Amino acid sequence: MKWSEISIHTTQEAVEPVSNIMHEAGASGVVLEDPGDLTREWDTTYGEVYQLSPDDYPTEGVILKAYLPVNSFLGETVEEIKEAINNLIVHDIDLGQNTVTVSEVNEEEWATAWKKYYKPVKVSGRITIIPTWEEYERVSDEELIIELDPGMAFGTGTHPTTVLCIQALEKYMNEGDRVLDVGTGSGVLSIACAKLGAKEVLALDLDEVAVNSARINTKLNKVQDVVTVKKGNLLEGVDEKPDIIVANILAEVIVRMTDDAFEQLQPGGTLITSGIIKGKKELVKDSLINSGFTITETIEMEDWLSIVAKK
Repeated sequence: MKWSEISIHTTQEAVEPVSNIMHEAGASGVVLEDPGDLTREWDTTYGEVYQLSPDDYPTEGVILKAYLPVNSFLGETVEEIKEAINNLIVHDIDLGQNTVTVSEVNEEEWATAWKKYYKPVKVSGRITIIPTWEEYERVSDEELIIELDPGMAFGTGTHPTTVLCIQALEKYMNEGDRVLDVGTGSGVLSIACAKLGAKEVLALDLDEVAVNSARINTKLNKVQDVVTVKKGNLLEGVDEKPDIIVANILAEVIVRMTDDAFEQLQPGGTLITSGIIKGKKELVKDSLINSGFTITETIEMEDWLSIVAKK
């Protein structure tokens, strides 16, 4: 089978929404080529696993690649992708060069091209994320392992926005807490909550493909008895009163749900938000405070930040 590689030259700020657009277009995974990876200080506890070449990266911005099967609808799909990306401008998202190119690859190349970027990564004090095809042994009894196959849904669980959420969950979640995961995507945050001892986790996503992928990943990690995955738009129609709400979504979407989150949480409950580019920090903070929250902590990683707030 022939596959098309869709390559989008954009900005770090646009990675999450563009990834979602590709996911909705039918891509089963994305690869991110970020020149920051070349200078980043990687954790090499597990051996030298990052063999990166500057030739594979842009000199500015980032390149996001996804793979779609070659068929008679490909031209229309690419045009729809371009239109959806251009529409992000109305959300004040910097698209950078915003160039989209298409090339053809063989199935074997498609199946293995992105795997060189994805190795075991320790994302917090206790949690390590590993791809399903990697052999890995725990370094301590306290270490918690999350297995993911990025082919099931976009994202490897190691993007800064996800890492910030996992680190905050490890810090603020207590064993036995009830958690609501808004915009679950691959389900990695819900799985982390279950591994950390949550009593119940409700994972919501508007995209049916993401819902199915999250369900597969929860079964892969044997936490399906704790995590319930449903299709849902933010907090609409949710009756649960969680101890923690975690939302790794766009800043513009977070501000639409802060009032509902405040009402939904238990007294003293915690809202963990991420997916926030630094330039949108005050927007989210103002929305949280106006809804009644008290800002507990702001954590930054690269160009991203997570804001933790208490009811």
